[in-house]
Amino acid sequence: MQAGSAVALAGLGLPAVAALKEPPGTSKLLKVGVTSGPHEQTFEVVKRVAERDYGLKIQIVPFTDYSRPNAALDAGDLDANSFQHRPFLAAQVRSRSYKIVGFGRTWIGPIAIYSKKFKSIAELPEGARVAIPNDPANESRTLLLLQKAGHIKLRTGIDPIAGINATPRDVIENPRKLRFVEIEAAQLPRTLDDTDASAVNADYAIKAGLNPAKDGILVEDKDGPYACLIAVREQDQAQPWVQQLVKAYQTEEVRDFIVKTFGGGVIPAF
Repeated sequence: MQAGSAVALAGLGLPAVAALKEPPGTSKLLKVGVTSGPHEQTFEVVKRVAERDYGLKIQIVPFTDYSRPNAALDAGDLDANSFQHRPFLAAQVRSRSYKIVGFGRTWIGPIAIYSKKFKSIAELPEGARVAIPNDPANESRTLLLLQKAGHIKLRTGIDPIAGINATPRDVIENPRKLRFVEIEAAQLPRTLDDTDASAVNADYAIKAGLNPAKDGILVEDKDGPYACLIAVREQDQAQPWVQQLVKAYQTEEVRDFIVKTFGGGVIPAF
């Protein structure tokens, strides 16, 4: 494009194509579902980068739970979503036959166990009530965390990527007789007054004023399969805008926002 044409477009209030890194992968308005909290906050920055660098038009659609974003994506009400890790997506695809695939890595939100009654996991008494997420992927994630820390032992063969998730029925050693209470993930911060401890995903923890790095009595490390991703429908996976969306996310601008805003509550995974 000639420089004069770019100036003319700018004068009409339109983005100058010469300023874009690539031509837009689509002219449609992309609806991207996120869970409220860190995913929504981060995607506001991604939206700005995607519009500036690739000319993509994005509408962010917030959700308050984990069950609806994939249903909405599969139904075509969304073009993409950004809220889940690969084991959760794999479990949803297997159980509900969604035609959804994941791309890229966004951030890892370490799941942690919190308590208002005890300052360390070692202080939990025998028979303590521990609230855990009731969705298969995050329930297994919590039990694997407890196993890694030596507080329980699970049967062999648990593999979250393959969809072989752990449940309390798979606990074969539980020397402290911990009692697990399965709760919908979004409600877990509210259980802290009623339980001895509760496992809370990072995005819900941060919304509740909790920081895993500072407040957790047992915190997941950054290794493992639990980096979040961007998901799209199978029919869209080859569309140019998908990779543009991933590239817009995986920028230093977005990385810096995550690090500065969440202070270790969530960690960039790219």
